Parts: sequence; structure tokens; C-alpha cells
Amino acid sequence: MSSHVRCRGVTLIELIVTIVVITAAVSAVLAIVSSTAARSADNLVQTQAVTIAQSYLNEILAKPFGSDPCAPACSRTQMNAVGDYNNLTDIGVHDEQGNAVTTLANYDVRVSVVGSPLGTVNVVPATQSVLVTVTVTPPNGAIAMLSGYRTLYP
Repeated sequence: MSSHVRCRGVTLIELIVTIVVITAAVSAVLAIVSSTAARSADNLVQTQAVTIAQSYLNEILAKPFGSDPCAPACSRTQMNAVGDYNNLTDIGVHDEQGNAVTTLANYDVRVSVVGSPLGTVNVVPATQSVLVTVTVTPPNGAIAMLSGYRTLYP
């Protein structure tokens, strides 16, 4: 009697199925990593836009209430009251002295200053309160907008 020893191994079909399953799993993981990496750059651009808007808003709200006749044709160094910043448009970011920030040249900044009453019963009338809105448009077009109130107080 001869005994037949059967060798166990992997058939060609099993090998192909295994390769297909592993390829599908690796493709799914790479797709997730790729989309996450692409979105991380958008997060950086959006964070920069918000930081720019916050910087402009802080600069404006630190100025005294009111408006001088120089607006809107005056330079940033001449703007010494909140109302002076109305209709300010910077194509490319500029510092408080008006110098261009070359690394942020693709960001556009627009400022609006409008009288706005505060309170449910006009506790602070629009003549004594302004809403300052800074809008920053980054290269990807996802607008960042920050607003703050400045009031006339003693």
C-alpha cells in the first residue's frame, strides 16, 4: 500500500483573491490619507485668513470712536479714528504702517464701519455705536469675516 501524502499549499485562485483584497484595503487607506492631506492646506489658509482679520479688527477697535475727514482717501498711518477705516480695501495684506506683507499678497481685505444700535430698546443709539466688519478673502475663496462693536463711552 502506498500512502499518498497530500501537500497543502495555496491555489492560484486563492492567491489572486488575496492580492485583490489587500489592494482594495491599501487603496482605501491611501484615499483617506490623500484627502486629509489636501484638506490640511485649506485649514492653514483659513487660519491665516482669520488671523489677518483679527489683526485688522484689533487695530481698528483700538482707535478712538469717530471719523476724520481723511477717509477713505487717507493712508493707514493717517487713520486715527474707527470711522476712518470705512471702505478700506487692501489688495494684499498691509501692516499698520501701510507696508505690504509680501508672503500674504494673495489675500484681500475689506473693512466696513457702520452705525449700529446696541440693545433691545436702543440702549446705545447708532450715533454712539458702530459695527466694524473685516472681510478677508484668501486664495481659495473661503471668506473669513470678523465683526466687533466700538462704542462712544466717556
